[in-house]
Amino acid sequence: MVEIGELAPQFCLPGADEKEICLKDYQGRWLVLYFYPRDNTSGCTREAVDFTSALPRLQELGAAVLGVSRDSPASHRKFAEKHSLKVTLASDQDHRVTEAYGAWALKKMYGKESYGAVRSTFLIDPEGKIAHIWKKVSVKGHADAVVKRLGELVQK
Repeated sequence: MVEIGELAPQFCLPGADEKEICLKDYQGRWLVLYFYPRDNTSGCTREAVDFTSALPRLQELGAAVLGVSRDSPASHRKFAEKHSLKVTLASDQDHRVTEAYGAWALKKMYGKESYGAVRSTFLIDPEGKIAHIWKKVSVKGHADAVVKRLGELVQK
């Protein structure tokens, strides 16, 4: 579990294009790192579409957006193409990065328990430190809340 003010756990993951995406690639700029359960589900699609819509405002504030799930790079490619997504997606098939950020937990759905990604967002500052955390995210209005918080932090 990471805390605000701590250095973000380092990682390298394959992107939708199979090229490696590393946290260090974002050094010197803000990063919106969000973890989501699965490509092409209603909530995850809405979240990715909302972040895509918010991307110009986030970029104006100096931020990039990276979405992470257990889906394969091929799944991410199809997901991005189907929904015209502009955010970068990375594949964490062994969920080690999701676990390192504390976004992996026991979940209960329809009476069954299983481990999975908990929708979570981490705002990482240009020095690589956790600046803000949203846990158990509700999708509606979330991308706007991230833009608002980033704007507040950039103003400081």
